[in-house]
Amino acid sequence: MTNFVEELRWRGMLQDIMPGTEEKLNEGMTAGYIGFDPTADSLHVGHLTQIMTLIHFQRAGHKPYALVGGATGMVGDPSGKSDERNLQTEAMVEHNLAGMKKQLSKFLKFEAAGNGAVMVNNNDWFKDMNLFAFIRDIGKHITVNYMMAKDSVKRRLEGDSGLSFTEFCYQLIQGYDFYYLWKHHNCLVQMGGSDQWGNIVTGTELIRRKDAGTAFAVTTNLIKKADGTKFGKTESGAVWLDPAKTSPYKFYQFWLNASDDDTKKWIRIFTLKTQEEIESLETEHDTAPHLRVLQKALAEDITIRTHSVEALETAIKTSEFLFGNGSLEFFKSLNDDQVLEIFEGIPQFEISKTELEQGIDAATLLAEKSSVFASKGEAKKLIQGGGVSVNKEKIGDPQGIFNNSNLLNDKFIIVQKGKKNYYLVVAK
Repeated sequence: MTNFVEELRWRGMLQDIMPGTEEKLNEGMTAGYIGFDPTADSLHVGHLTQIMTLIHFQRAGHKPYALVGGATGMVGDPSGKSDERNLQTEAMVEHNLAGMKKQLSKFLKFEAAGNGAVMVNNNDWFKDMNLFAFIRDIGKHITVNYMMAKDSVKRRLEGDSGLSFTEFCYQLIQGYDFYYLWKHHNCLVQMGGSDQWGNIVTGTELIRRKDAGTAFAVTTNLIKKADGTKFGKTESGAVWLDPAKTSPYKFYQFWLNASDDDTKKWIRIFTLKTQEEIESLETEHDTAPHLRVLQKALAEDITIRTHSVEALETAIKTSEFLFGNGSLEFFKSLNDDQVLEIFEGIPQFEISKTELEQGIDAATLLAEKSSVFASKGEAKKLIQGGGVSVNKEKIGDPQGIFNNSNLLNDKFIIVQKGKKNYYLVVAK
């Protein structure tokens, strides 16, 4: 056994903790849980703090439960939300649950003896529950005054959109989740983000009022970026853990491009490195910040655990290809979908293979057949100045001819203007 709370504390993750929780956990193996709403068929990096919390919980010798909200996912939690969520069908929720189970299995040890992780679905105890039994046996223990006092409820009532009865009931439903797991699985602790404190405490209160029991609560900080933008979001949307939604390369780049201030916090939260290892990396980073030692360590660690060593190697080779001295051999090993994935968001232009077969000079190809340059004059000037590369090789002659023999993978021409501006010409 190790001190779970102290682990969260030094990593800068701990936000709120109910009195007596740390002492209870230090007595011996304790079961605790975190809930995940199945609002999509993949988790995203916004869930990683809670996943890491469960990992630390298990590594400290405790038994982690991952509750997937098959029932509550069809309602929606008002905490931290300004508008009501769209309700999902049972089929949508089941589809999402399958994807989440697969991902959580990569992070938690479900087969470990003693404190192996357990996954539960609250639809198992809600699906046959009678409404009148719920409001009689559960609802009578929590007053409306108590529920109205919660910040998540207050904010919505004060806002323009209001709060439906459906979402108002959410904290009572989540409270019953805690009660059920406490009663049937001896789960003594519920954990979650700090926006869940009100819902978690409702559970401990229900346990106390209904069965005179004792339960505990721990919440972690909500992650914010130093520049004020939302963590886990990019220009193209959320950063998913599913490689089909966010490629390992883009996932790797998300962490690699983090600011120094963010990385110094995130490497504590999202890796399993020790305090000594992190402090050593920080010293090395501060000596030569341009080498981005911290960012690389963070990106490599979390990419391996989310995807694989092979996925990390591909992500690094892709980065080297685009931003370093990577070889064309790597590019030639990719299929068309992988190429288009790498160049997603990068300007792309289509050209006819029949037309290219006749031969097109560089200036015409880059200014008229594509829009890499606004004019042939601009193209000629930068080409002659050595500022243009085609297929990773600098070109110096605006009249140089390109044809189908220049196509990579019989389909692509990569154009680079300056150091970082890429364009993809696709021949069809």
